[in-house]
Amino acid sequence: MATNFGEQLMEHRLDLITLARELNAAGRLSAADTARVVKTPMVRVHPLVFLAEQKLADAGHPGMTLDMDRLLAWLGAKVGQPVYEIDPLKINVTAVAEVMSRAFAERHRILAVEVTDKEVVIASAEPYLTAWESNLEHVLRKRVRRVLTDPRLIARHTAEFYTMAGSVNRARGADRADGGVGVTNLEQMLELGSMKEPDANDQHIVNIVDWLLQYAFEQRASDIHIEPRRDVGKVRFRIDGVLHSVYELPQQVCAAVTSRIKILGRMDVAEKRRPQDGRLKTRTPEGNEVELRLATLPTAFGEKLVMRIFDPDVLQKTFEQLGLADEDLARWHRMTGQGNGIVLVTGPTGSGKTTTLYSTLRQLATAEVNVCTIEDPIEMVEGAFNQMQVNHSINLDFSSGVRALMRQDPDIIMVGEIRDLETANMAVQAALTGHLVLSTLHTNDSPSSISRLLELGVPAYLIKATVRGVMSQRLVRMLCPSCKTFTALDPEAWRELTQPWQMEPPRQVARPVGCKLCRNTGYMGRQGIYEVLVNSPAVQPHITQQLETSKIREVAMAEGMHTLRLSGASRVARGETTIEEVMRVAPLLDA
Repeated sequence: MATNFGEQLMEHRLDLITLARELNAAGRLSAADTARVVKTPMVRVHPLVFLAEQKLADAGHPGMTLDMDRLLAWLGAKVGQPVYEIDPLKINVTAVAEVMSRAFAERHRILAVEVTDKEVVIASAEPYLTAWESNLEHVLRKRVRRVLTDPRLIARHTAEFYTMAGSVNRARGADRADGGVGVTNLEQMLELGSMKEPDANDQHIVNIVDWLLQYAFEQRASDIHIEPRRDVGKVRFRIDGVLHSVYELPQQVCAAVTSRIKILGRMDVAEKRRPQDGRLKTRTPEGNEVELRLATLPTAFGEKLVMRIFDPDVLQKTFEQLGLADEDLARWHRMTGQGNGIVLVTGPTGSGKTTTLYSTLRQLATAEVNVCTIEDPIEMVEGAFNQMQVNHSINLDFSSGVRALMRQDPDIIMVGEIRDLETANMAVQAALTGHLVLSTLHTNDSPSSISRLLELGVPAYLIKATVRGVMSQRLVRMLCPSCKTFTALDPEAWRELTQPWQMEPPRQVARPVGCKLCRNTGYMGRQGIYEVLVNSPAVQPHITQQLETSKIREVAMAEGMHTLRLSGASRVARGETTIEEVMRVAPLLDA
């Protein structure tokens, strides 16, 4: 080791009293705190954990406490070992579990975190225990590189990784139980070809599904993708709008996991040739209820399954927390506060339209009004209003659903999506007869929605009479408040973002850095950017059969509308996101 302290005490576990005295000698722990720690009776937890939980003042950095990160950084510099932050998304669980047995890992309190052709990276919280190194190098025939890690994470991930890898291996073993060792004749080949997948209710499959769901909740995933391939199945999570590969399952185990989830979602397990939809409700590790929407798709190598996670807490957030604030929020309230008319929300899949509509309906659904919805499918079950689901097998579509809802004495109707002329006509009729209709369209921006209604066949005079306004939205990743930094603005990038309508540039912009809280991405969570078009008296004369969206946009902007890019630019100016992030999600429009 690099220090005399390390040389004198090479083969020993960390000791609380010795650690406290060394911290004091390094000027990191006061004499009073050191004396208090030294007098502490024997503790059963790891000394680093004990010290971190005491929240002792860092004498070397006034105003700071000796948390786990600071303790590890000090110890790492002392013993010459880098500090390693375990990110489960970046770890090949199967590979690290094969490096050593679980018993060996738990006995020495170590965990493999990276495996390459030439070396294995081993995480430990005991830098002075080295006896296991030579044994492991001899068995693996690879170099061992040591890193320091929080002992709590080592204990937790050791249990998780080995349990998961064990469940996969035992599930895989079950489907091979009757298979031959080698392929020597046609009969054996046929037998192997008809090999059954593991039982979907097998305890190992149940464990894998439970682990994947809890893992997804913990990582703030919005979607879980289970994708079959020729030999393996891939599991990916979408976090803050970006997909991350999480795990690889043997192909047969992947099929069994999909079947298990289909059973939970009350879907037809035997039917694998056509797409299916389902839903299930579960709880996060913290005990909060979460709803998942399931969708399967037949592919070349089996059924692909996507689970969209709907967090009910999102509906409790205010519009300001969702990113809709100031003048845009006031315009939205004016549009939805009228007793009749059509209000549209537009944007691509995954842009937050459903969240906006549900949050709006929750505010509008008082005891004095009847709120009814027709959805495909019902994405979140909400007790404050009456929800009906499209069912194509009995010809219950959006248009017939709206027709049925009109006989239910509604005040407010939410139509999941206007896809065709018949649904659009029903929405117009509902608006003309004194109802407020909220719905979605798939268009690039707000002015394009007026053009889309014209393309569907709705007459211009009816659009003028019924449409109160349109809001287009996108979700942008927000910079992590813990690690973002500020740099000088690139004038060229700012001009490109705000063209063709220039906006006063800020002197500085924020940039992503990456830290433990944001898993080194530099971003934490997403919020909306909005473009709110009000169908004002100035806009209405331009709604004609030969409509020009650029003219509508120009008039609306003169009345205070901001395009998606300008809305994003204001967030960049406030240091909340980056130019690149806004340009990634917001479309470039012609002047």
